[in-house]
Amino acid sequence: MDTDTKRFNIPYAPTDPADLYPDTDGEPMAASDLHLEILIWLLQALKAHFAPRPDVYVSGDILTYYTEGNPRAVIAPDVLVSFGIGRKPRHTYKVWEEGKVPDFVMEFSSKTTYQNDLTDKMDIYATLGIPNYLLYDAEALYLPSPLIGFRLVDNDYVPIRPDVDGGIHSDVLGLDFHIRDRRLAVYDPVRQQWLQTLAEQQAARAETAEARAEQETITRQKAEEEVKRLREQLARSQAHTSSEKK
Repeated sequence: MDTDTKRFNIPYAPTDPADLYPDTDGEPMAASDLHLEILIWLLQALKAHFAPRPDVYVSGDILTYYTEGNPRAVIAPDVLVSFGIGRKPRHTYKVWEEGKVPDFVMEFSSKTTYQNDLTDKMDIYATLGIPNYLLYDAEALYLPSPLIGFRLVDNDYVPIRPDVDGGIHSDVLGLDFHIRDRRLAVYDPVRQQWLQTLAEQQAARAETAEARAEQETITRQKAEEEVKRLREQLARSQAHTSSEKK
């Protein structure tokens, strides 16, 4: 076999889909430590809330490709919730593979992102047909309000009116988002309780168990003291009766 023949006798190497749709864009996950701390808390709290439902997928900062064959048609919501697709680990979210767009997205706005969050990103999410879009400004400096939300109506986003406590209700998630003690908080109106991460739930249970054990100890001590008092009273009464008989 001559050199030219050898040169072209090369096995075909198909393109790796991961090369066409990479799982990172090289951008940082959050604008600041505060953003990252609250973002991680929110993701963990939502995962704990939806843990009984294995069909619900919760993720953050995952590259979401929405047009097959066009890797530039991509966006990375800070928070993403999608129903009915299962919570298996994913490197990317490809709309044509999942069979649907996310049901809820949220952006943590900052000095460098808030304008895009209110324009281009909002347009993309509306065009895709994502029912709920929320924005949170941890510094309370850039958005008209630290927490704002939009609901999709006739292919356009309309503002979600805050409730009397300033909360933003997500009808898709069935949850109310609030600013509480200057931090983001989420309330479940059905269970009538604030969302917690698994770690917070475990700490709360431990604290409750400790308080219960302490209360049981106090109750037992009081009972023992009462029994001792009654016995002493009975002993005095018996001694008095014996004295009178003499």
